[in-house]
Amino acid sequence: MRKIHKARVFRVVSFAFSILIQLAVLISVIIWFNRYFAIFYGISILISIVAVIWILNDKINPAYKISWIILIILFPIFGGLFYLLYGGNRMKKKEKAKMEPIRKKTMENLKDDSSVLEMIRQQSDDIANQSRYIKKFSNYPPYRNEYAEYFPSGEGKFKKLKDELRKAERFIFLEYFIIEEGVMWDSILKILIDKANKGVDVRVIYDDAGCMTTLPYGYNRRLEKLGIQCCVFNPMIPVISAKLNHRDHRKICIIDGHTGFTGGINLADEYINEYEKHGHWKDAAIMIKGQAVWSLTVMFLAVWDYIKGVTEEEERYHSSCGADADRLYDGYVQPFADSPLDQESVGEGVYLNFINKAKRYVYIMTPYLIIDNEMITALCMAAKSGVDVRIITPYHFDKWFVHSVSRSYYNTLIESGVRIYEYLPGFIHSKTCVADDEYGFVGTINMDYRSLYLHFECGIWLYRCSCLHDIKKDFLETIEISQEITAEVQKNISWVTTMVRSILRIFSPLM
Repeated sequence: MRKIHKARVFRVVSFAFSILIQLAVLISVIIWFNRYFAIFYGISILISIVAVIWILNDKINPAYKISWIILIILFPIFGGLFYLLYGGNRMKKKEKAKMEPIRKKTMENLKDDSSVLEMIRQQSDDIANQSRYIKKFSNYPPYRNEYAEYFPSGEGKFKKLKDELRKAERFIFLEYFIIEEGVMWDSILKILIDKANKGVDVRVIYDDAGCMTTLPYGYNRRLEKLGIQCCVFNPMIPVISAKLNHRDHRKICIIDGHTGFTGGINLADEYINEYEKHGHWKDAAIMIKGQAVWSLTVMFLAVWDYIKGVTEEEERYHSSCGADADRLYDGYVQPFADSPLDQESVGEGVYLNFINKAKRYVYIMTPYLIIDNEMITALCMAAKSGVDVRIITPYHFDKWFVHSVSRSYYNTLIESGVRIYEYLPGFIHSKTCVADDEYGFVGTINMDYRSLYLHFECGIWLYRCSCLHDIKKDFLETIEISQEITAEVQKNISWVTTMVRSILRIFSPLM
């Protein structure tokens, strides 16, 4: 174990050292060119001006633009150059070209059943508009009469996940941001190895950045030797590049095409409270059964094909599984994906639709509250209009600077009537939203810039499903063990803390 730990630390240190060397070389070149200061300074300013013009005309969020422009103003000598190397949420034309045929095939596989959307429209035009938005910009359609079960804890999801994995007969697909050796992953891996030995098609995708400190380098090859196909998403190459920004933040498990899981829970022991990392870890997940799982299957295979550079016949993974007689199937379920490959922030659009369309209440759980002007305006306007808007964030943080930025938004929201709570027992990692007892969302999307603009994400949109009551119940029970952050509490914060938070907030889109 010590050798494994040392290997992981060595990889992280090596990566950081390589980046620092590149920065040092860049700065050294700049210093060396000081002998030609006038010429060099003029070229640097020109590059910075070009970068600013580029930023202003880009379709990225205005807050992201402001952060970079301020950074360039503070460091005009190399700020513009650094943006051109690392900034923005652009993906190379080569990567987009590689993904385009896969995207087209995804659209072909996700055949639209317009009758389902029409049924939703007959019940509510507002809700139908939400579903239509998701279908139009993520390509994933709604499904009717699907089974959905909500898990308010990692422990509950873990138990159910193992039960379902043991039933697998054809294939198991896993796509996770973080996998870490321990009680949770080791017990799952044991099942996967057994299934692979029995001829089940077992595949795993993990993100290299998410697993940089949790898995040894080359872990994918170890899984391959065990009979498990494995891909590493966007390997961490120690070169300064905007590509480093794009991570696979999804958490998906698909079993035989008829059972699917997603939510905030990764495959690591803190998610099931085998040990306390930041106090008690509060998380959430959802399991769906039925035809809607096909969307998750297509979602997984699109990423698999993108990494492998292959094109498979996805239809052979399509399950014809219908409703089980002993299960309650109700409402509408719409899995969806979000990615930086397009110019549409579907995840943010889903959140905004929830907030703007709510008539009585909207309850949100999120580990990070780093939001842009559009989201602030929507939350404040809903609260000012009489909607009961409540948000639960963590009390114990995993990153102090991110937590400080989250808290910097409290005053504005509280003054408008939004009620903010912090989860006292520990860290809350749930990404859920429920409104008016009618529609909700469970997924992987945090309310921060990285999730909304830079990462590959996913979620399940729900309408009139029984599990919505469980999501609401979980929220209200969590409030009981949380502390409300009131205007009086905010008054006791020192001006130094307020100043630090304000400064960090300027650069929050870059965090």
